[in-house]
Amino acid sequence: MGKPLVAILSGAGVSTDSGIPDYRGPNGMWRRDPEAEKLVTYSSYMADPRIRRRAWEMRRDSAALTAEPNAAHRAVAALERSGVPVRVITQNVDGLHQRAGLPERKVLELHGTARAVTCTRCHARSPMAEALARMAAGEADPPCTVCGGTLKSATIMFGEHLDPEVLSRAMAIAKACHLFIAVGTTLQVQPAASLAKIAADGGARLIIVNADPTPYDPLADEVIREPIGTALPQLLGALP
Repeated sequence: MGKPLVAILSGAGVSTDSGIPDYRGPNGMWRRDPEAEKLVTYSSYMADPRIRRRAWEMRRDSAALTAEPNAAHRAVAALERSGVPVRVITQNVDGLHQRAGLPERKVLELHGTARAVTCTRCHARSPMAEALARMAAGEADPPCTVCGGTLKSATIMFGEHLDPEVLSRAMAIAKACHLFIAVGTTLQVQPAASLAKIAADGGARLIIVNADPTPYDPLADEVIREPIGTALPQLLGALP
């Protein structure tokens, strides 16, 4: 009989130790710059060239592209290497779980990735680094090299739907897992947050690791308020 499946839902709090600010916390991006939300809202981005230029500047300066995995990312990768079946469902777009050594196929990126760009017209995909190099060379709002359409980060913007295939796979994992750990997420953004309930309803043990209370705390078998960089490695290291 194989080892039980461990599912980990990771949110922005997992990457703050890597120098990537969260969105809604005390020092979060939305609190520091209310206008920033427009930069990742599809309708505003498509309608306003000024917003797009600011968005490209934000991407150029983003900590997500230069950040290194922290102790939490490394602990998840170590658990997988130990032979435990692990699947990560992440709300993050920084690719740090993969950078830490977790195989690409074991990470579901619910909100896409900041490491690629996609054309809003022909859907051609290319590395973010290439688009940023064009920006550095003087193209403030680089168009698609295939069709001339508008490029955007390969992330899910406000006003866009999640990839139904990715979401379907995430729900299947939540239903099938024996242990579901929600870490560094407020569990307020749907449909990602509902995965915790799907797992609990399916009989999985639910553990929530987050600094602040979440709406799903009453369903949890255990709630941990300790810093993620120490709490998650300890939790994963103690698994049988």
